[in-house]
Amino acid sequence: MANEARVGIIMGSKSDLPIMQAAADMLQEFNISYEIDVVSAHRTPEKMMDYAQKAHLRGLQVIIAGAGGAAHLPGMVASVTPLPVIGVPVKSSNSIDGWDSVLSILQMPGGVPVATVALNGAKNAGILAAQIIGASDNAVQDLLISYKNDLKKKVQEMSDEVRGV
Repeated sequence: MANEARVGIIMGSKSDLPIMQAAADMLQEFNISYEIDVVSAHRTPEKMMDYAQKAHLRGLQVIIAGAGGAAHLPGMVASVTPLPVIGVPVKSSNSIDGWDSVLSILQMPGGVPVATVALNGAKNAGILAAQIIGASDNAVQDLLISYKNDLKKKVQEMSDEVRGV
């Protein structure tokens, strides 16, 4: 069963969407198709397992998983998929300043890696997914190079402004 999406963006709750939208926005900037859904490790474990086990068969190349609190979603997904998983720790209402989420995603056992971005760092998750895809897709890589050059130009403009140039 083929799917046009190259990246799956999943989150434990709809309340995570304002954070996770930044990953979708970055993928759009790099012309990478994606799908987005709520998949809870604790409330819909069967859906999570089905999603993770079949993601590569549907054509996904990377999964971005955001979760708050105990934040088991990225690690559980990584445990059953052959795809790279990028975890986004989300500072949620039941979070301990976000540290519980960060450590739950970061401290994975050997053999089950999850690339972990900063707390609420979905923008960087989208960029990292693009870089993974860009390693074998020249069109995406060209857009990434342009993006990095734009960042460099913006910093130079700020430098010139601060220095009064």
